Amino acid sequence: MSSPVRRIVLADDHEAIRLGVRSMLSSHPDWRVIGEASNGRDALEIIRSTQPDIAILDYSLPMMNGLELTRVIKKEMPRVEVLIFTMHDREDVLAELLTAGARGYLLKSDASKHLVAAVEALSIRRPYFSGNVSQTLLDRFIESAAKNSAGAALTPREREIVQLIAEGRLNKEIAAILDLSIKTVETHRAAAMHKLDLKTTADLVRYAVRNNIIEP
Repeated sequence: MSSPVRRIVLADDHEAIRLGVRSMLSSHPDWRVIGEASNGRDALEIIRSTQPDIAILDYSLPMMNGLELTRVIKKEMPRVEVLIFTMHDREDVLAELLTAGARGYLLKSDASKHLVAAVEALSIRRPYFSGNVSQTLLDRFIESAAKNSAGAALTPREREIVQLIAEGRLNKEIAAILDLSIKTVETHRAAAMHKLDLKTTADLVRYAVRNNIIEP
């Protein structure tokens, strides 16, 4: 009896990385890459429409980063397993991702050794983490993140808008991307800056960098 086919969506803003991941996954006859995206918003639409078994996401996706994308996926489609494929080897990043519901965390530098094993684990709903991440550390990260998650007071829409502003998008562009009115964008922007006690766009960009919403 053959193994069930696992349907996979890839999201990374570098085409060469997506090609490399596809190549490694092609070694397994029961895995199918059914969609690819170069930004978080396109990835979310593909995942919503295809309902894959596994989503392999770069953490630093433009327009909606891997953390925010994971939060939405696990809220709307809890059976989709999320593997974060990242350059970040940081405990605070891992903590937030685990709290959001990611069950796999793979450093890009470890891909050749761990990618197939990571997808195999998530295929049978087991977690997989590359590097020296012990269960004790994972428990501590989850507990700490649940209490002190950066930006936890922001709504999902406010976090989306903070990322887009920090990426240099104007209110008019953000309104078009999110299908909102400019006034609504301005309202969410003002609410986020008030909650975070920020005064200027430069302050907001620094906040986004410090809290891993965008890369510097």
